[in-house]
Amino acid sequence: MRDSAFEGSFVPSNAGRIYRKRRFNCMTPSASNERSVGSPSWTKRLSGIWSTENIKIVRRVIVSVVGATVLLIGIALLVLPGPAFIVIPVGLAILATEYAWARRWLKKARQMASDVVSSRNKTPSDDNRI
Repeated sequence: MRDSAFEGSFVPSNAGRIYRKRRFNCMTPSASNERSVGSPSWTKRLSGIWSTENIKIVRRVIVSVVGATVLLIGIALLVLPGPAFIVIPVGLAILATEYAWARRWLKKARQMASDVVSSRNKTPSDDNRI
């Protein structure tokens, strides 16, 4: 049996479907009232977002995260098997590009390494005596 209440009503073929807005409007042709990629206003908006100060802050955050991660891995390698005495100065060198305290620590680490190498070369070994 057919329901007589809906007999004469029109139901579109796409009823019940949910449509999402397009996320990438750059792929569709723009209308005359929309801003295109080549317009100067687009470059002004981009330069407003990526100002020099924002780039410096983003760079500093990235250097801090990467340098701290490498430094912490090096500290963990002091007790774990691995080249801790190579990884720690690399982490300090990454951090030294942005922070003065890391430059000082790196200078101290270089001085200690050069003292160890120079003291090793100055001491005569017992193998040289015959």
